[in-house]
Amino acid sequence: MIRPNPDRRDVLAMAAALALASPAKAAAMTRSSPIVELRQYTTRPGRRDDLIDLFDREFVKPQEAGGIRVIGQFRDLDDPNRFVWMRGFEDMPARATSLTAFYGGAPWLARRDAANATILDSDNVLLLHPLGADGGFDLQRPSSNGFVAVEIRYLDRGAAPAFADFFAGHVRPRIAQAGAQVLATFVTEQSANNFRLPVRENLSVLVAVLGFADAAHHAAYQAALAHGSDWRAEAPEALLAQFARKPEVLRLTPTAGSRLRG
Repeated sequence: MIRPNPDRRDVLAMAAALALASPAKAAAMTRSSPIVELRQYTTRPGRRDDLIDLFDREFVKPQEAGGIRVIGQFRDLDDPNRFVWMRGFEDMPARATSLTAFYGGAPWLARRDAANATILDSDNVLLLHPLGADGGFDLQRPSSNGFVAVEIRYLDRGAAPAFADFFAGHVRPRIAQAGAQVLATFVTEQSANNFRLPVRENLSVLVAVLGFADAAHHAAYQAALAHGSDWRAEAPEALLAQFARKPEVLRLTPTAGSRLRG
């Protein structure tokens, strides 16, 4: 559960964060966030919708007031007790300042106990940055989709840079050809965690966020990939071990308050 304990420095930092959240910065963050957290929460049985209602109503605007871009909130179709969401930051120093402001601010402190009462675990967090110049989200893009798939590939750290290049040149085009709309691609941000909430460290991942009209179109995409040509045949020998691990796939539907719709 999330239980940051603010001190005097937290409260003082709030004003600094709010000053940083200028309209120009907010507009820039709408296009792409250079630092992104992918957060998976396990809720208490039957409490996921309680958390979603509270989150969408009370926690989006206060985070964005402090310079955080709340990218999207989702229900996991395969786990009724999983809530998935993403938020973005301009850089790592801005992350520390904005999180300090939010978790030391009145909106969070007034509703922290209510939120924590719905959550069993909130430690499954990946800290990411976009893969390439076009890797981040375009949140101004109109979308009629209503389904998001997140593919998480766990990599050997030494092979991660070469695999990222191979993914961009060979895998991403095949994904698009199979019917997915590639919304964003990310790799692990290796900077040290600079806020007291935990993130998963000492690992390397490549994350693809894909959009579809619905779950049926996602299933058709998976079938197209399974029956298409095997791109592993094009991979250098040093990367073959990376394909031995199946990616973790999150099948998600956006909440009513989610900016990202698929």
